Amino acid sequence: MAVLGTGVVGQTIALRLSQFGHTVVVGTRDPQASLARTAPDAMGRPGFGDWSAEHDAIGVATFADAAQGADLVVNALSGDAAVSGVGAAGVADGTVVLDISNPLDFSRGMPPSLFVSNTDSLGEQIQRTFPTLRVVKTLNTMNAFVMADPKLVAGGAFTTFVSGDDADAKQVVIELLESIGHSDVIDLGDISTARGTKSLMPVWLRLYGSLGTPMFTFKVVR
Repeated sequence: MAVLGTGVVGQTIALRLSQFGHTVVVGTRDPQASLARTAPDAMGRPGFGDWSAEHDAIGVATFADAAQGADLVVNALSGDAAVSGVGAAGVADGTVVLDISNPLDFSRGMPPSLFVSNTDSLGEQIQRTFPTLRVVKTLNTMNAFVMADPKLVAGGAFTTFVSGDDADAKQVVIELLESIGHSDVIDLGDISTARGTKSLMPVWLRLYGSLGTPMFTFKVVR
């Protein structure tokens, strides 16, 4: 599997997939520059170079080399880099792309706004730009640590959503999600339904600002 992105989301997802026995390569535009980052980030977490050294079973390569031969590609890039990053990876036709990015605009500070909303979504943009890929939007309604280990919140008793045009691709993703502990997964429908889950981000961010913790999710009662 390939995970595009070296930030906390990419690191957390890559580590979790590796722990579950998957062969994982993290993709970055410039591996040497990424590995040279050793200073802690704004939250005090180790720089990517130190993180990589601690988890040497996880490979590091260019986007294209990471995606080559991967049976599934996770887009864990920032929203403004999502489309260009998937393009740089040259993902093979028919590959499942698990898109967890959000279109966050920090240009006016916190909390961020959305640079895509209402009539479009990042998932749709990726699918439209790369029509031979099988894009599935999921996990973008929660903190990275909860994405990787859902039992951190309410023992995993919350809802995870998937959106995508390809039923078989969604089933692959649902099985992967269930394997890491997501027990209540709802298939919302085609990729346009990603507009709905993306629109939960402003609520999520404001709850974070109010409650002071990123550890919460959404539960659908049915």
